[in-house]
Amino acid sequence: MAGGLKEKARIMDKEALRRALIRIAHEIVERNRELDQVAFVGIRRRGVPIAQRLARYIQEFEGQSLPVGILDITLYRDDLSRLSEKPTVNNTDVPFSIEGKHIILCDDVLYTGRTIRAALDALVDLGRPATVQLAVLVDRGHREIPIRADYVGKNVPTSRREVIECRLEEVDGVDEVWIMEQP
Repeated sequence: MAGGLKEKARIMDKEALRRALIRIAHEIVERNRELDQVAFVGIRRRGVPIAQRLARYIQEFEGQSLPVGILDITLYRDDLSRLSEKPTVNNTDVPFSIEGKHIILCDDVLYTGRTIRAALDALVDLGRPATVQLAVLVDRGHREIPIRADYVGKNVPTSRREVIECRLEEVDGVDEVWIMEQP
């Protein structure tokens, strides 16, 4: 339990998480007929395994391999000074040109929209994609910036006292999503 938060309710188990990502992968294929022009970019940390899984599912049922990049948005955050005096900056690794591509930006939870705004700023520094589409595992509402996801695994209305915690096998050793509550 992170930062004094306590588990309130598990809202997705391993199977529900898998089904949500498979559904999103199918929606991406339906919307993007020219798959050779599609690429995934995952926002560090948990957006990366989500992007990798979506690309893998599309490979499995369409036979089309799609590139996956990793985006670090640390220096683009508008709350950087609040996070730490010496923030940890990781590498952005997008080993393909995003010029003219349909980029599927991936993250675990959509909340205020500020993380996505920072990611869009970071993407623009890499080039000019044809489109940027947003895929998130959970949309919990409470937007502060007018950003909407194109693909959502699960909409979960929350209070501001609650936190959505996505746990992914690649990072946390387990696949599940919890609503956490501040005591």
